[in-house]
Amino acid sequence: MNWFSKLFNPKENTDPMKKYLIVGLGNIGAEYVNTRHNIGFKVVDFFARKENILFQTAKLGDVAEIKIKGRTIILLKPNTYMNLSGKAIKYWMDKENIAKDNILVITDDLNLSFGTIRIKTKGSDGGHNGLKNIQLILNSTEYPRFRFGISDKFKKGKQIDYVLGEWNGDENTLLPERLELGYEIIKSFALAGLNETMNMFNGK
Repeated sequence: MNWFSKLFNPKENTDPMKKYLIVGLGNIGAEYVNTRHNIGFKVVDFFARKENILFQTAKLGDVAEIKIKGRTIILLKPNTYMNLSGKAIKYWMDKENIAKDNILVITDDLNLSFGTIRIKTKGSDGGHNGLKNIQLILNSTEYPRFRFGISDKFKKGKQIDYVLGEWNGDENTLLPERLELGYEIIKSFALAGLNETMNMFNGK
């Protein structure tokens, strides 16, 4: 039975401790597809392609599901736009009975050099509007997040243009290897746990 069928089959019961919600943050719309702010979408899209699974449009987002070694991984791309990401996350956490410890939020980070990976158990929003909303809706800063560095190489007053701008040539060349690493991080999070994943991938 696929995930879409389960929406209409309340008798289907999966161990909540083995269910993981992987959230890629981004904005919907063709104009945002290749922007730095949409790296969360790009990482989960890459994972879906590697595992040959498809997203389906559902309530508050596009969702895909796969089972790997007894774990259920649910990928979510909120369609609420970045600033209301928490609404979609809370809905799918409640619907699938997934605890905060079993969600992983993938987001861009201006404070890290391009491609740098930082996985954390908690933290501030760092001025990121998506994380601000998640913190507000979940009433907590304690949830796993996977920060992907986009660097801060923009001129004063040009932060919004930079974040919503597209990757440059050098970044596009290096992105595939970084996306492959993101794929491995998601699998590790579900199969090995957060602490092991941090030890293995932080700083790479």
